Amino acid sequence: MTASRLLRRVIGRAGTLAGIVAAAMLSACASTFHARTGPDDGRNQLAAELRDSVAKVLKAARKDKAFPGAYVVVGDSRGVLAEGSVGRLDWRRSPRPTEHTLWDLASLTKVIGTTSAMAQLAERGLIDVDSGVQKYLPDWTGPGQEAVTVRHLLTHRSGLPSFKPYDTLTHNADSLAQLLYHTPLDRAPGERMVYSDIGAMVMGALVERMSGERLDQYLAGHVFAPLAMYETMFRPADFVRDRVAPTELDTLRGGLVPGQVHDERAYYLGGIAAHAGLFSSAFDLERFARMMLRGGALDSARIFAPETIARFTQFEDSMTHNRALGWQKPIRASMADKALGSPWAGRFMSDQAYGHTGFTGTSIAIDPTLDLYIILLSNRVNPTRANTKISGVRNRLADAVVTAVRRQRGLTINVDRP
Repeated sequence: MTASRLLRRVIGRAGTLAGIVAAAMLSACASTFHARTGPDDGRNQLAAELRDSVAKVLKAARKDKAFPGAYVVVGDSRGVLAEGSVGRLDWRRSPRPTEHTLWDLASLTKVIGTTSAMAQLAERGLIDVDSGVQKYLPDWTGPGQEAVTVRHLLTHRSGLPSFKPYDTLTHNADSLAQLLYHTPLDRAPGERMVYSDIGAMVMGALVERMSGERLDQYLAGHVFAPLAMYETMFRPADFVRDRVAPTELDTLRGGLVPGQVHDERAYYLGGIAAHAGLFSSAFDLERFARMMLRGGALDSARIFAPETIARFTQFEDSMTHNRALGWQKPIRASMADKALGSPWAGRFMSDQAYGHTGFTGTSIAIDPTLDLYIILLSNRVNPTRANTKISGVRNRLADAVVTAVRRQRGLTINVDRP
């Protein structure tokens, strides 16, 4: 049994102190970068090449001080092909990242969490994405808001601004929530795509209203627990905080404080928000990605119908913006605004790919055409968000991985995304 497999067995449901201590001890004997091998020689060859490609990109990024530490997992619908870490959890002497390190996902909360909830509610018929938001939130009112649909929220075309620094006005959670909820539109719905944290917050309110549960409780009961994602949570408990990668030095909050959400508005909302606040591990996100590649099911858990995944991950308007329902899509040469960016995708993923990034240095890319996922977890905002080198790292990682996969499978490598 490999050290990694023994780690998984020891940590179990990732809740006991003994399991955490044992996992930390075992992690010292695991390779920094390794490939998953089995009876399939072709798969083993690809895994070895991916291991070397990932190692090269991560080591160069750490040398360039793109982040204190990072963990990458690359795999397909059958499981992990290669994974590994570089650096440490902090620039000071600290533990190395492992597959059970908890990372602040930042805006990956929008897709792993909020979009998943919206997709399930739509699948159950509790939400119609083409209905007006006021059908479900009649108290969400303001000029022009009667024309905003759920689809507008999911594609960031609601007319809501990107964000408002209301956290500089109040630190009271209820007051902040009211200010965010009642933010007026600053343009006509559907006019253009403007990535909006506030729109995601409105979706969180919609999920809670239509499910009758608080957002974190809904996700735990309907997504994370069924998938055995026991390391995915809002507001990590004190006893797991030694496994959390610290983020930015924030003098207002006492310095580098692991386990508290980096995003200021999510923090002052109490740590549970629809746009940011989730913490998770490579171990858990690998299960989520594999579930998506398997058409919404993993082991005995059915999270989505295959049609729901297809519906929520297709281009909404590939000529003008790079959004699906909640998810982001690769940039196409035909798009009117090529500056939208999709650093998680690189140049060679297919048009069927979808993914997202997180401000703290996280990203996920899933390509069903290639049967491939790439998960990058880092704390690039440590010690400051001024470090923006992560975008180049994401692109180089995606290109290296997809190049290896396409070459091993005898597929064309070009920038046209067939």
